[in-house]
Amino acid sequence: MEAKFTSLFHRSTKCVLRLTLAAGLILPAPFVQACPSQHEHAAVPAKLVQTVRDATRQFLDVNAATAAGYGPFLGCVSGPDHGAMGIHYVNGALVGDGLIDATKPEALIYEPSNGGLKLVGVEFIVDAATWLANHNNTPPVLEGQSFLFVGSPNRYGIGSIFELHVWAWRDNPNGAFVDWNDQVTCEGQ
Repeated sequence: MEAKFTSLFHRSTKCVLRLTLAAGLILPAPFVQACPSQHEHAAVPAKLVQTVRDATRQFLDVNAATAAGYGPFLGCVSGPDHGAMGIHYVNGALVGDGLIDATKPEALIYEPSNGGLKLVGVEFIVDAATWLANHNNTPPVLEGQSFLFVGSPNRYGIGSIFELHVWAWRDNPNGAFVDWNDQVTCEGQ
């Protein structure tokens, strides 16, 4: 609640400043942006975020994920200096198929919380060598989002991959498609 208030306060302060400057004719009117209302709703999520939510709603309960072939890989992954990813539940058959489908993420990401697990996002994963050999040396892109390359050796002990995180179930102040989320923690483990 406090973060929401602070955000609204900063937007309102900037808006008042713009209006004040415009009224004093310091800024030409075309440069003054319209001020958002206090009841402004959050932006509609990106198409990929909504697609992932729709496709993974069935996995809000981790038991449904394990029944569908997802299993824990490593432990809870925390950031090198801040944030975390959480616990990845990976579906080996999807990782090995060499395909990228927005409705079938290779990994579901859960945050340990109050003795349970809460779905916070997903990760799309594809073997880099296989992908490049079959796609004219072009990295994967899904709904306009470019995958990141993770070379080998790496901290996960796996071969080179391309990956894309989608924080569909937990807001990320750094963006819905970045690796580390400051709103996720491994402390509840």
